[in-house]
Amino acid sequence: MNEILEGLAKAFQLILSGDPKVYEITFRSFFVSGSATLIAALWGLPLAILLGTKDFRGKFLLKQVSNSFLGIPTVALGLILFLAFSKEGPLGFLGLLYTPTGLIIGQAILITPMTVSLSTTAIEAVDPEIGDLAKTLGASEFQASIVVLKEALNGIFLAVIASFNRAIAELGIAAMVGGGIFGWTEVLTTGIALNIARGNIEMGIALGVILLAAVFGTTVTVNSLQRRKK
Repeated sequence: MNEILEGLAKAFQLILSGDPKVYEITFRSFFVSGSATLIAALWGLPLAILLGTKDFRGKFLLKQVSNSFLGIPTVALGLILFLAFSKEGPLGFLGLLYTPTGLIIGQAILITPMTVSLSTTAIEAVDPEIGDLAKTLGASEFQASIVVLKEALNGIFLAVIASFNRAIAELGIAAMVGGGIFGWTEVLTTGIALNIARGNIEMGIALGVILLAAVFGTTVTVNSLQRRKK
């Protein structure tokens, strides 16, 4: 028990003293997961708008595929991406393995189903008459979609935040695609695992505290902003 308390005390000391290694890893984690979330939103939201506002052949199957990938184990996806990005893999020529870019792409692929699924649900919850009314008033299909999107904005924002939290808290892709290389691809989750394995308990705890604060802090902040807006 004393060792745990000492580890916690040293961990908070590292955080409060501005330890450069702690803040370097933290900044890299936010940059990687933030970039992955942005990419997932850029290619996921148009698909969510399509699924949420249009009826077409194969829509049900596409939604089922998206929903089925929500719970994909990050280790399994990390293994697939590792094989794809390795020198012998089909994408080996891109040199993405063990790079921040490869890590960003891997996390973006991981969270895209969550972005699409939750955003689609938010869009489908909007009253269909809103889009029909916009068209009646002379809006084009695109303009009507924008009106519906604005109505679903709160739900879409929560979908993006949930996707970011999943990205920053995952370990499988960070370890297998990023490799946890010190000063290059080490992020909060791989930093925790590697430091605990090396016996550097206080550093592992410090990174764990920051990770929990990031996940819970982001969620609480968004919920508070939504309450104020209402």
